Amino acid sequence: MRERFDVLVVGAGSAGCVVASRLSEDAACSVGLIEAGGMPEDPDIADPAKWTALPGRAFDWAYRTVPQPFTANRVHDWPRGRLVGGSSCLHAMAYVRGHPSDFEPWRAAGGDRWSYEGLLAGFRRSEAVIDAATGSREGDGPLDVYLPTEQVNPVVRAYMAAGNALGVPRIESHNGPELIGTCANALNIRKGRRLSLADAYLPDEVLQRPNLTLLTDHLVERIVVDGSRARALEVIAGDRRQQFHADRVVLCAGAIESPLLLMRSGIGNKDVLSDVGIDVTVERNGVGANLQDHLLVMGNVYRSARKIPPSRLQHSESLMYLDSTDLTATSGRPDIVLACVVAPSAAEGFHIPEYGQAFTILCGITHPTSRGRILPSGPRLSDPPIIDPEYLSSEQDRATLRAALRTARTVGAHPALSEWRDAEVLPGPQKFSDVDLDAFIAQTVSTHHHPAGTCRMGNEDDAVVDAELRLKGLQNLFVVDASVMPILPSGPINASTVALAETWSALDPK
Repeated sequence: MRERFDVLVVGAGSAGCVVASRLSEDAACSVGLIEAGGMPEDPDIADPAKWTALPGRAFDWAYRTVPQPFTANRVHDWPRGRLVGGSSCLHAMAYVRGHPSDFEPWRAAGGDRWSYEGLLAGFRRSEAVIDAATGSREGDGPLDVYLPTEQVNPVVRAYMAAGNALGVPRIESHNGPELIGTCANALNIRKGRRLSLADAYLPDEVLQRPNLTLLTDHLVERIVVDGSRARALEVIAGDRRQQFHADRVVLCAGAIESPLLLMRSGIGNKDVLSDVGIDVTVERNGVGANLQDHLLVMGNVYRSARKIPPSRLQHSESLMYLDSTDLTATSGRPDIVLACVVAPSAAEGFHIPEYGQAFTILCGITHPTSRGRILPSGPRLSDPPIIDPEYLSSEQDRATLRAALRTARTVGAHPALSEWRDAEVLPGPQKFSDVDLDAFIAQTVSTHHHPAGTCRMGNEDDAVVDAELRLKGLQNLFVVDASVMPILPSGPINASTVALAETWSALDPK
């Protein structure tokens, strides 16, 4: 087996699939792609309607947070994909670039290439926008962005009409210059099947390139550092341990595993590492800090007045981005988001109607100000991470999420939904005070599956990577995934992760 490459990419998730595919387009560049999991073989992965059943299966890392004081001291499950395609094999398939202003902090951290305008070429390079109404195709990227029409559930149509009647604008897509408004979700679906990043960027013809080697079921334990360079990766496959060498190493393992790998390798905060018996090789205080995640309240549930037809897409068919202070705003950066789910969707422990007898409006905040951290619990690969997102530790987050829930209930109670709505089940008609809503939120809030920020890009001393996503202190080690985001974009982060990886691959710093 080959043990030396020009480039080693760690992690075959959303970013890693893009980076390995793009760099291996150069036949003179040998690329090794190392993935902890295997190939996606479970047929349910490809079924858009079955994504809610995938967490907890063998290809889920199945992370858990520490108890969260502001969410009723609950421990939160954090599903993440451990297979080729990563979490793009588990997520809800919604494709949202984000609002242009979301990327101004990225620009401040790394220059114009990370602004919305700078990333636009990366977005477009990845996309093929498929309009179901006309059959038209815009763009020739590998990632289908499907715009559904007649498949949209009638309950979702009524929900969007309720928003419009309240003054929320109707927009064509979540991927234009304005994000505030209602529309059906753009989805990474091709011919009725989930399109993961592995499907899009690593089809057979790419995997058959002689200069691309995919190593599945290989766990990277640590990076071997020699002075100012990453010299090798120590990798475990079954009971075999070996080293792989490369001129450049690119971490695409995600916002949890990328910082953990760095810290196991002695790259991080000296006090944090010494506490768990890890010797410091490169002191970078920001590794593992700045953890961010979107939250959703699970959820504002309504018993239906009649049988709800099953979703023909993936249950959660429409996001609605809003300004909580003015529902009639037509532009600007949204601060809350609603999502209509054509099924009952609630936190564990709450009684809800059967499938087909209820619909749900989820709600969340787009720009949380709470910041957490990821820490190692020990020096070994087998030592579980300590994940502390510090959910709702910010009063601003608690107030904004309260406003989001009130807005969800306003939409849910609108006459446009009267054909489908019988009665509100959760939180229930008696829940009106701030204290009541805060208690309900604490008991029901859940991850939106968007962890980011733990190897953030920036100019400050505690930033982890520079404007080229090169780890500060090492010449040939790069981090290219959601962990480098200084701040979350407004929506699901898969689209911006792909654009980030496309942009870096085109830059391809040596």
